[in-house]
Amino acid sequence: MTATDNDRAFLHRSDQLVDALIAQLDHCDPDEVEAEMSQGVLKLTFGDGSRCILNRQSAVHQMWLAEGATAWHFSFDAAQSAWLDTKGRGELTAILSAILGKKLGRPFALQPQ
Repeated sequence: MTATDNDRAFLHRSDQLVDALIAQLDHCDPDEVEAEMSQGVLKLTFGDGSRCILNRQSAVHQMWLAEGATAWHFSFDAAQSAWLDTKGRGELTAILSAILGKKLGRPFALQPQ
């Protein structure tokens, strides 16, 4: 696979991920959490005004997630077909689900794509 093919594959996977997340978050009450996508950045704004940001880092083929003072970098693991944290802290949708649950004050489960 060439670098260009790798780039295309990354863009396709990251677009699929974000589209799946937005589709699930669109079912939430916008007073609790609102998802907004702009220029490759998914911004979640919670009812208390705090934010969580997921953005694509094309140069390194990663998705970066930030919430409060914590950040995660995820690379796609083809063997597990999942976006995994580069420091071994978990899978992206599981971590984002935990953030959403904490902010919303109730269990929240995003489905992996």
